[in-house]
Amino acid sequence: MMKEYLAIFFTHSGAIKFERKLKSSNINCELMPVPRKLSSNCGIGAKFLYAGDIHELMDEEVEKVYVIERNKYRLVYSEE
Repeated sequence: MMKEYLAIFFTHSGAIKFERKLKSSNINCELMPVPRKLSSNCGIGAKFLYAGDIHELMDEEVEKVYVIERNKYRLVYSEE
């Protein structure tokens, strides 16, 4: 089942690298400003749909990942 996620990053370059990685794997990804209530080190997030285990996509650039359910954000991954 496809779920919608929002990943946030430590750096702008990390967000861009993540977007390229997903697109090269044929996963649609859109960079966008991070909602203020979630905050972020760099302010750019990547919104994407994915049906698998998101831990497969993680790298050292990803700070946190939220699943978006009914317009609410639930933390599903944190580097901290």
